[in-house]
Formats: sequence, C-alpha cells, structure tokens
Amino acid sequence: MSVDNVMVVAGSHDKRIATRAIFFITGMAMGLWAALVPFAQQRTGSAAGELGLLLLCLGAGSLLSMLGSGRIIGRFGCRAVIVGSVILYSLMLPLLSMLDTLPMLALSLFIFGMGIGLTDVAVNVQGSLVEQAAGKPLMSGFHCLWSVGGIAGAGGGALLFGLGITPPASTFVAVSLIVLVTLFSFTALLPFGNHEEQGGIKPKARPNFRLVLMAIMTMICFMAEGAVIDWSGVFMTEDRGLALEHAGWSFALFSLTMSLMRMTGDAVVSRLGRQRVLIYGGLIAMVGYLIVVVLPGWEWSLIGFALVGLGAANIAPVLITLAGQEKVMPVNMSVALVATMGYLGILGGPALLGWVAHLSSLYVAFTLMGLAFLIIISGAFRLRY
Repeated sequence: MSVDNVMVVAGSHDKRIATRAIFFITGMAMGLWAALVPFAQQRTGSAAGELGLLLLCLGAGSLLSMLGSGRIIGRFGCRAVIVGSVILYSLMLPLLSMLDTLPMLALSLFIFGMGIGLTDVAVNVQGSLVEQAAGKPLMSGFHCLWSVGGIAGAGGGALLFGLGITPPASTFVAVSLIVLVTLFSFTALLPFGNHEEQGGIKPKARPNFRLVLMAIMTMICFMAEGAVIDWSGVFMTEDRGLALEHAGWSFALFSLTMSLMRMTGDAVVSRLGRQRVLIYGGLIAMVGYLIVVVLPGWEWSLIGFALVGLGAANIAPVLITLAGQEKVMPVNMSVALVATMGYLGILGGPALLGWVAHLSSLYVAFTLMGLAFLIIISGAFRLRY
C-alpha cells in the first residue's frame, strides 16, 4: 500500500468516529477506576504508602506493555493491538471492584495497566495518522472523548454507588458498554500502524532533543491527570471531609472542564497557535493545583481541580501532534515514545505521589505537581511549530 493510499484510508470519516470511540471507552475505564479507588482502599484497609505501592503495579503493567509498543503497532497495525488490549483491561475491571487482598488486587491492577497502556499508545498512533490524513487539527477532539469517558466512568460510577448499586454491578454495566463500542468500531480501526506498508523503523533512527523534551512535558501533564484520577478522591474524603460515595466527583468535574475545553481545542489551537496553548495551559493548571492546597473547604478544592482540567486539556494533544510531525522517526515510533512517557506519568506518577504523601502529605504532593508545570511552560519555547 502506497503512502498516498494509506493517507486516503486513514482520512475517512468513519476512522475519526472509531478513534473517538476508543478514546471514550478507555477514559471511561480509567474514570471508573478513579471512583473505585476509595472502595479498594477501604476493602484492603491500606494506608497511603500501601495504596501508592498498589498503584505502582498499575504503572508497572502499563510500562511493560508500552516497551516496544511502537514496533508492535507498526507490525500488527492499530486494529489488532487496540482490540486485544481492550479485551485485556475489560477482563480485569470486575476483579478490581471485588478483590479484598492486596496481592490479588496488585496482580489485577498490573494486567489492567497493561491493557490500558497499550490501548492508549495504539489509539494515539491511529489518531496521529487520521489527523495527518485530514490535514487539520483533530487531536484535541480525540482526547476530548477520553475526558467524556472519564466523566461517564467516575461520575456515573459515583452516581450508581450513591443509588446503592454495588461496585461489581456497576462495573458489569461499564464492561458491557465497552464490548458494544469495540464491536461497533472494529472495521473502522486502521489495519496498519504507519505511513508505509511494512511499518518498522530505520536502524539508525533516534529521537532528537525536541522529541525527548516533548516526552518529558507529556509525562508531567499526564502525571497531573493521574494525580487527580488516583488521589483526588482520597484527598476530598480524608482532607476535605467529603462523603465516600461522592469521592468521584472531583475527578468528574476535572474531566468535565477538560472535555469542555477539548471540545473547542482544535479551534483554539488554530486561533492561538500551539505554543501559546502550551504556555497558557501550563499557567492555568499550576494555579489550579495551588488553589487545591492553599484554600480551605471542599468547594475550593473542586474549583482547583476544575482549573487543572481546564489548563491541562490541550497540552498533551498538542505535544502528540508535534511528535507525529517530527521526521526523524516513523510516526508509530515517535508517537509511541511520547505517548509511552505520557502514560507512564498518568499511571506511574500517582504511585510516586503516594510515597511523597506517605513521607509528608497530599498537600505537599499536589504542590510539587503544580510547580512541575513550570517545565512545560519553559519547554514550550524550545519546540518547533
């Protein structure tokens, strides 16, 4: 298949719908896990340090599946990798809602992380190919559906829990929806993972400075998202006095502002330019985290998490787009590199923050997370647009 033919296939409308659908169900799975974290902590009776170690298993599973993911996607194509990894994390979700021993929960989280991580890399490669074929900004819209899925998972889970529906029953509903969406999207997923028929990578191809910098910036942004996913519920219940059944609303509000911003993100990128989106977004997210830790009351914390979502919304989509445009490596390798570092942040970062919280407090962990956005702001001046 020629490069031109590949681009024509990738640019079709049904491919955009399928890409959005996979982003949605993966965000929903992570959102549901965010709502399940306080219940998992309650069932296992784990402290902050133990919970941080547990979350590290999720990140470790994701990292393992991401290593070499670019080559795997280039060889087997986006469709095969996405379907296989969605099946993997869907099988683990029911176990995450029921297990009450740390070893078994850790193993299930490890496998769940493998499925989530590989799905995220593959769907970002597909998204980059589809965006390039369309010739206009689309990545923010794709990532918007991840945020919408986060709302459906965290907010929907919290709503069902509040109605007295058990976590296993709620998880069954989510898994059923994931299966239906995957079946609907199957034929529209790309059977290839690169511009060229054979995929792969030239032996001497290496990431340049800009790719490495984008990978670090993406990792920080996704770490900020992971902190909200895994620790906002615990922070709201233990430090702000919110009821356990409402723990998921902090992530739901974060996802709401993120999705609203990403709905118009492609237009914003076209109007402001990618550099300004990175700078302004970093500033807003940093202020949001500082509000969470400085101002008292759960209401202010919710506002802070909402600002984090608003600011971080278009940072990762912009960075993944820029990575796909770098010509030093094939798109499946460059996007996989940046996405891998990003999702290492979203999955492994919370474990690191857990240890920080264990040694000090979540206030300190969130403060450091907010200050890390200074790296994104300064890095925006070193990239090529």
